[in-house]
Amino acid sequence: MLRVAIYLWALPVTLVGLLVALIARSSGGRQQRVDGVLEISGGWPARVLRHGFPFSGSVAAITLGHVVVAVSQAALDATRAHERAHVRQFERWGVLMVVLYPVAGVLAALRGGHAYIDNVFEREARAAETPPRQ
Repeated sequence: MLRVAIYLWALPVTLVGLLVALIARSSGGRQQRVDGVLEISGGWPARVLRHGFPFSGSVAAITLGHVVVAVSQAALDATRAHERAHVRQFERWGVLMVVLYPVAGVLAALRGGHAYIDNVFEREARAAETPPRQ
């Protein structure tokens, strides 16, 4: 029951991700499901990711709820731990993440940091990339 609630909480953003997945699939992209997350690589969305965004420049992958869109299969493999942290953030914050993420970027910039690199959500995702030191 809790798992269903978590998926429903993130569903509005996941639906946007599914639309991107449909666009990717219709433009030559590939899809696979890994651990309950739909992973998309290639197609037109990959070109958008390579072109980049104003706050981050080009990116290897982006998470939209329970959908991860990446430039390639290799990018999916390389960013899986990072993007899974973002999936957990969407599970925690739901549709609020759409507002909280840019607000966190603005706050990071106002503190003298970089809106993307110093964004608390990105810092948490980067921390998930490597196992803790012992």
